[in-house]
Amino acid sequence: MREILIYLKKMTLLIRNFTKNRVDAKRLERVSDAVLSSEKIRGKTEVSLVFTGEKRIRGLNRNYRGVDRVTDVLSFEGENEDGFISPEDGISYLGEIFICYPRAKMQAKEKGYPLRKEIDILFVHGLFHLLGYDHVKDEDYEAMHGKEEKVLGKLYEE
Repeated sequence: MREILIYLKKMTLLIRNFTKNRVDAKRLERVSDAVLSSEKIRGKTEVSLVFTGEKRIRGLNRNYRGVDRVTDVLSFEGENEDGFISPEDGISYLGEIFICYPRAKMQAKEKGYPLRKEIDILFVHGLFHLLGYDHVKDEDYEAMHGKEEKVLGKLYEE
């Protein structure tokens, strides 16, 4: 496992890579900054991002969501009403995002675009979940998807 710790103005990003694949930490830095800026997040936050394989993500999906299959991304909120206490340093732990690298690679190939774009999409999706957005209802899906598209559109203007 490789671990990268990135300190940004608004976020500390801990990247743990359990795969043998290379991860573009600088790109993930830009993506996280774009999401936080779009949501006008004030104060420091912390997020863990884990790249993993199909076996681990399937186990997490089964254990926490009751769905026994591989998925592309899972998000686990870090703070909630009955959850964690914010540390005295004022940093808000948003939670942890798991991205299944093999699934991301397969989806990128199916969609006909670069793997880094698929990883961006999954990371943005996971971050919006940690910020409290969901897509259970149609109207919630539209709101979340619209925000994701706006952030991704700006990222790809660069």
